[in-house]
Amino acid sequence: MFNNTLDSYAHYNNLKNINTFFKVIFAITTMLVSLISSSPVVPLLIALVMSFLIVSQAKIPWKFYLKFLALPFFFGLITFIFMAFFFGVGAHILDLGIFNLAVTEDGFNLGLLTFSRILAGFTCMAFLALTIPMTELFSELERLKIPQIVVELAMLMYRYIFIFLDEAINMYHAQETRLGYSSLPKSFKSMGMLGSNLFIRTWIRGEQAHIAMESRCYTGSLKTSKSPESLKNAGKRNLILLVLFELVLLFGVYLTSNFSFF
Repeated sequence: MFNNTLDSYAHYNNLKNINTFFKVIFAITTMLVSLISSSPVVPLLIALVMSFLIVSQAKIPWKFYLKFLALPFFFGLITFIFMAFFFGVGAHILDLGIFNLAVTEDGFNLGLLTFSRILAGFTCMAFLALTIPMTELFSELERLKIPQIVVELAMLMYRYIFIFLDEAINMYHAQETRLGYSSLPKSFKSMGMLGSNLFIRTWIRGEQAHIAMESRCYTGSLKTSKSPESLKNAGKRNLILLVLFELVLLFGVYLTSNFSFF
């Protein structure tokens, strides 16, 4: 399934053996640079660089990556369209002639900036999700002094998301084998039954998971283990490249601070 494929890519990719802490710092600092940029140029450049690293260096199949990127891309595109039409002032770039709808210069630039930041932020997060297994990522978050309660909640949420998906998929396949989706009326009925029963079934599965944790000496605190990758030295060369890359991005932010398409 999709979640298993995502997890398997995180465990088996060409960047798996690079220091985990180094990858976390790289992704977070790059995402922060994209957020402080006042023009879409640097965030779009970050999205391209991150996509190149994911596909070319980590060897994540590009078809899978495009599917992974599709949802935030369309969400960002819809945000861009709405902001272009309903936000901002200035000269009109495009007049639809319907309900006085028009794309303004300020709205277009603001929408494009938001769209570029969404892409840059998501590709940075995708770099983390596709190159670092979640168990290692939680360990590094603990190392960065993130409050333990936050890390534990994230670990439990990550686990229970898979329980929720697994239960939904099993119920869907059970309905499908009984021709529950053979026609449109049956599909609506089956989806209604699935939605009404899914919460109860997931709650039961969650209670069973909690009992299983208690039987393994769970005392209310989850421990994270250090991975071999987190103990490796990042290397002076990688650190120098990281600093240079972030400095180039910051310089680009400075140069493009007053840039706008219109």
